Amino acid sequence: MKARVKWQKEASFLGESGSGHTVLMDGPPESGGRNRGPRPMEMLLMGTGGCAAFDVVLILKKGRQDICDCEVRIEAERAEREPKVFTRIHFHFIVTGKKLNPQQVERAISLSAEKYCSASIMLAKTAELTHDFEIVEA
Repeated sequence: MKARVKWQKEASFLGESGSGHTVLMDGPPESGGRNRGPRPMEMLLMGTGGCAAFDVVLILKKGRQDICDCEVRIEAERAEREPKVFTRIHFHFIVTGKKLNPQQVERAISLSAEKYCSASIMLAKTAELTHDFEIVEA
């Protein structure tokens, strides 16, 4: 896996993935940014949520669950001093479908957290990770 990050100007950076996708990251105005994109640490958090949601959807589909939507709301806390690593991250999954089995949803989230989501497993080295979920009937 490869990526490239190129400084644009002020506190803006253009990230390019190995698969050819780009995203603009920017710092806050107090650090010289112009607030034109997410902060790099926000990207890390969103990427982790994407990794976990991807796993949960895939596991539920393989389990023949009739899932039609999955949203992850993430709240994180960071250390007060440098390096300001994440110290706590909470994932709240909102899974929508028809007659979803709560035990299978819980199992999918656990499998993602403990076995499949490389991003969250890596962040668990510095942060306390917690998960919960709700099911919405479609």
